[in-house]
Amino acid sequence: MPPTLRAVAPLLAAAFATLIAAGCAARGPKAIVAASDRSAADRALDAGRKPEELLRFVDVRPGMRVAELGAGGGYTTELLARAVGPTGVVYAQNSRFILERFAAKPWGERLAKPVMAKVVRLDRDFDDPLPPDVRNLDRVVVVLFYHDTVWMGVDRERMNQTIFRALKPGGLYVVIDHSARPGAGLGDVRSLHRIEEKSVRDEVESVGFRLARSSDFLRNPDDPRDWNDSPTAAGDRRGTSDRFALAFVKPAAKP
Repeated sequence: MPPTLRAVAPLLAAAFATLIAAGCAARGPKAIVAASDRSAADRALDAGRKPEELLRFVDVRPGMRVAELGAGGGYTTELLARAVGPTGVVYAQNSRFILERFAAKPWGERLAKPVMAKVVRLDRDFDDPLPPDVRNLDRVVVVLFYHDTVWMGVDRERMNQTIFRALKPGGLYVVIDHSARPGAGLGDVRSLHRIEEKSVRDEVESVGFRLARSSDFLRNPDDPRDWNDSPTAAGDRRGTSDRFALAFVKPAAKP
């Protein structure tokens, strides 16, 4: 490769990735999921994660300001980054515990991808997941991780209050998680990595949120909800757990 071309190649690659992101965002969830530069590892998870339905439920659009708590290795973060496009921003939070235990390498590698240019990395505890200057967000999402904040001992009232303050009026707080059996409450959060839907609703609504809608796109009525669905324990059953999807709204301020 000639020296001049070698010097501009990174810039061309970044520009091309920006164009891809903008085009995918403009064409919607189906195009985002079908993007040719998504990794094979992510595509392998799609059947169980249903990313197209996820994006439609969260209703992320170009230019939005979005935050994800418990980003992990970034599967959902990348989808959100593609959805907001070059005019939006995604704040992606991981705690030190998550990074040290399993996410540091895959998260760092993903952040190096040009399509992640509009992602702001936040290494913060769940008790205080967003810095004070992050305000007027359109969406905050927690995907398959709320239950972990329970056994990790997170002050979830403080966490949810922080999210409430960071969202604009009318903004959505989306929680997707593995379903525990009715009546289990918080009892299965560590042993089975599941949480009862009612427990999440009670905690989130207690700080001022109102349930706006729910969806059954991740429901599995055949799941007995008695097995450990963490990625390391689920084996061939990964992606088949019964999961709930809840979208809470921050009510508009009263005149």
